[in-house]
Amino acid sequence: MKTKTLYKRDAEKTQIRRFSNFHKSGSIFGMKKFYYGKDALLVRCGSQIYNVSSEPELYYNIAH
Repeated sequence: MKTKTLYKRDAEKTQIRRFSNFHKSGSIFGMKKFYYGKDALLVRCGSQIYNVSSEPELYYNIAH
């Protein structure tokens, strides 16, 4: 499953913590299948993976 990576130094300016998240050890496939939907936009920052589907511009503006 594809995710983008946001560096911790950029987390505060994007306010990534306001989005729902789960730990990196969780199943991306399972979270998309059972909770977020197959087209969910996921961003990893540190040890958390955030669902930023409500603001797709955030996902597409991450260069990684």
